[in-house]
Amino acid sequence: MSEHDHGCQHDQVPGLKTQPHCCPCSRDIEPDEVSRRGFLGGMGAAAALGSMALGGLSWGALAADQPELPEAPKRRPLVVKPVFLYSTYQKAPQTSWRAWGGIQTQQDVEKEIASIKAELEAIPKAADFPIRFLPLAAVRSASQLKESQDLASADAILAYAANGGLDGITSFGKPVVFFIRHKSGPLYLWYEIISPIYLRQHTDNLLVKGITDQDVVVDSQQEVLWRLRSLCGLVNTVGSKILAVGGPSGWANAQAPDLARAKWKLDIQTVDYKDLAKLIQAARQDQAAVALAKKRAGDYLKLPETELRTDRAFVENAFLLEQIFRKLMAKANCRAITVNSCMGTIMPMSETSACLALSTLNDDGWQAYCESDFVVIPSGMLATAISDRPMFFNDPTYPHDGIITLAHCTGPRRNDGKNLDPAILLSHFESDYGVSPKVNMKIGQKVTNIIPDFKSERWVGFLADIVAHPFLPICRCQIDVKYTLPDILLAERMPGFHWMTIYGDYMREIGYALRRIPIKWEVLG
Repeated sequence: MSEHDHGCQHDQVPGLKTQPHCCPCSRDIEPDEVSRRGFLGGMGAAAALGSMALGGLSWGALAADQPELPEAPKRRPLVVKPVFLYSTYQKAPQTSWRAWGGIQTQQDVEKEIASIKAELEAIPKAADFPIRFLPLAAVRSASQLKESQDLASADAILAYAANGGLDGITSFGKPVVFFIRHKSGPLYLWYEIISPIYLRQHTDNLLVKGITDQDVVVDSQQEVLWRLRSLCGLVNTVGSKILAVGGPSGWANAQAPDLARAKWKLDIQTVDYKDLAKLIQAARQDQAAVALAKKRAGDYLKLPETELRTDRAFVENAFLLEQIFRKLMAKANCRAITVNSCMGTIMPMSETSACLALSTLNDDGWQAYCESDFVVIPSGMLATAISDRPMFFNDPTYPHDGIITLAHCTGPRRNDGKNLDPAILLSHFESDYGVSPKVNMKIGQKVTNIIPDFKSERWVGFLADIVAHPFLPICRCQIDVKYTLPDILLAERMPGFHWMTIYGDYMREIGYALRRIPIKWEVLG
């Protein structure tokens, strides 16, 4: 079945020159055509060039390689090299023989080393992300780090900048977070001079490449923690793999997958729909796989605050499809998957929609995206890698009266990473087929909204609160979020199309990571 022959039928809409389509299609479209995802066209065919196809696919091989239901891989730990930069002084008559600070003698140094080690032991216990510290290096200048045998294995450097030399610490190609003491221990000299002497190099402008004022922390371990959380998300996103069923695409931008590869170093593996169809057919003949899907569907429907308003067979087929997706991701050794042409091509072969399969994958720690839109997918990968919470891939509407409606058909339920939100299982709205969860997200919950631009140059972010989960004739999972910034500001500044929304406030972490890509992070409000 071709991308255009997917059975999605609409009545002719007055004023349109052709029938609108449900999914992004690679055809040329007249300027006044208006269908929700099709009017600017998807670019899957052109963008798929350069992707690597996942080969050797058969249900028998997948089932043999993964006899159990695969679980989502965990985030890899951020590996940090802690460094203590210090100097000691000798008293001399009638001259200024010491600088500011409480690190003066070797005894002071030894005492501070013990304090730093205790702090480093406490950080992983307080962190909500995986982190591993290499042995502390106590050096008088950053140039001595060349002798550290383990520095190459570090993702980042945490520099306790007392009174040693900082020059050259960026030459190792690692992000650096500087920690300086004011009241948390012996006063550090760099508390006085890190801005004029190091950051600005005796000028009025920041001159150290890759370092800004945002990389300096005074006293607060919590301030250190969120920066390391950001870097953990970054290292779990850059260079990661994602499986693209039907190939990668980009809403209104044929170059989106190439930009994702260039900026995020994504390894995009592909699965052809012909191969997926064969896998589904074979899985249906596997009595154990079908029995497992039916059992999992039954268990899901017994979950508290779960209501079924569509055919149960759609739910069972969704869990069979989800099991195939899990095994494909395990074979590709990745945590993420996206489905192109998900509002048409996949429905006849799976006899359901992909919505619930993607929703449950996100609930179980995988990353699952519809539409294969690599304009926005990197933002979801980053937000999930930072927070270890599922993201809500959504379509925005138009801001008004401090409210904007966000909607899609693949909303996750375990939005705080632990607890399930209530859900009604309905048909997919535009096709009135299959199963899609209407997730009633938590009223009053603060959310971070990420709005990527088409060119991957400027992302916009703002905080909002969920104030309603209406039941409009649109994508099933829908929320109204309330913000405090002017409507016109949001309307004028929001780029691109699709958004990512995630429970909690991760504005700082996202901006800190984006600086290193680089992508501009524009905070509204």
